[in-house]
Amino acid sequence: MTKTEADSRAIVHALERLSRLMRGAEFGEGINPAQWEALRFLARANRFSNSPGALTRYLGATKGTISQTVKALERKKFIEKTERPGEKRSIVLTLTQAGRDVMARDPWNALAASCDALGGKTRRRMDKGLAELLAQEIARRNDPSFSACLTCRFWRAEGRSEDASGPHLCMLFDAPLSAHETTQICIAHEPRA
Repeated sequence: MTKTEADSRAIVHALERLSRLMRGAEFGEGINPAQWEALRFLARANRFSNSPGALTRYLGATKGTISQTVKALERKKFIEKTERPGEKRSIVLTLTQAGRDVMARDPWNALAASCDALGGKTRRRMDKGLAELLAQEIARRNDPSFSACLTCRFWRAEGRSEDASGPHLCMLFDAPLSAHETTQICIAHEPRA
């Protein structure tokens, strides 16, 4: 095994161990790891992606698993399910206040704080390296990228500056986007070339 291969395996092993540690920390608050993942997704998803179908694609789970997860989160009053306005067969999943409150206690927040404590240069290198690794894996598997507007080919800054719901534009949905919406993840995201 070459030094590069050993270094690469060390990175993979560290990522695996870190994810196992974090997964173990997710058994609390009466929520299991799958439910935490669903809550995290819904907390970050934009209005085009807050559906059971998008959640299924994001988590790479079966429809049955997602259905059971959604039902459990509804019972616990962490999310609510409503019809999408103007689309009777489309469902919107949103966090309730209780859901937002429990997200403030998300076990992964501690890991984010540890990342904050790293030096700026280390943090920037990790961010860049992990983003590249994630993009390669998504492309290899041909999975949706689920990223934010700023890196999407359909996003136009100030494309709807006259619109009260704007000022930005999603050209795919021909919809105005607020500044906050441009930071959320979207099922229709396509990276810029």
